[in-house]
Amino acid sequence: MKLPLVQGVIDRRILANYRVARDVLARLLPPPFRPKLVGGHGIAGICLIRLKNIRPRGLPGFVGIGSENAAHRIAVEWEDDRGTTREGVYIPRRDSSSRLNVLAGGRLFAGVHHHARFDVDERDGHYRISIRSDDGETRVRLEARTADALPPGSVFTDVEAASSFFRGGSLGYSPSAQAGRLDALELHSLDWQVSPLAVDRFESSFFDDATRFPPGSAQFDCALLMREIRHEWHGREPMQCGACAGV
Repeated sequence: MKLPLVQGVIDRRILANYRVARDVLARLLPPPFRPKLVGGHGIAGICLIRLKNIRPRGLPGFVGIGSENAAHRIAVEWEDDRGTTREGVYIPRRDSSSRLNVLAGGRLFAGVHHHARFDVDERDGHYRISIRSDDGETRVRLEARTADALPPGSVFTDVEAASSFFRGGSLGYSPSAQAGRLDALELHSLDWQVSPLAVDRFESSFFDDATRFPPGSAQFDCALLMREIRHEWHGREPMQCGACAGV
């Protein structure tokens, strides 16, 4: 089934990012993906996104729906059938506050979604977000505040460099409800803007798992914020994958 083109508004999007040893990150990727590198490091993280007015293109905004969502992301590259190098993100896990997203994920929406509870407190430039999925696999806690620059030691030279890197990862692949297939979804941001966040606390059951990330192999790098971004989601051709189970 072809995924419908939908539009809406990114009310808030936080990209919390780690720099990861390339060999460690490569073990988490199914073929044909490999880590996309910055300064010799792979980049992975969690996208914490609140959507509103989501509906098929052409319908008025008041019929749209909203939800809190989290996506575990790994920046990747690969060669397509023509031998051209492509870039995007591999998304092994999606969580959502929306029961509709869970029911339709991998069918009408791209990728399998897991239901989770989101507790969110946003005020005066401060953000507190905690997530716990019903199956217990996803546990996240973020405390952050607006900032003027990226933290010292980031692999990105400045906000513009980070913005360019993540804008290039607009095409995402995630495990489908159909075994052996990755669904594809491309984000078209109609007014892309990012700003830095200073992170006071970040906990993740995924990145804190020493069986996936041995001590020292994954270090927190930076966080970016987007607000009030008009966008469209475009379904793309799925990819067959023999080893593409989610987490």
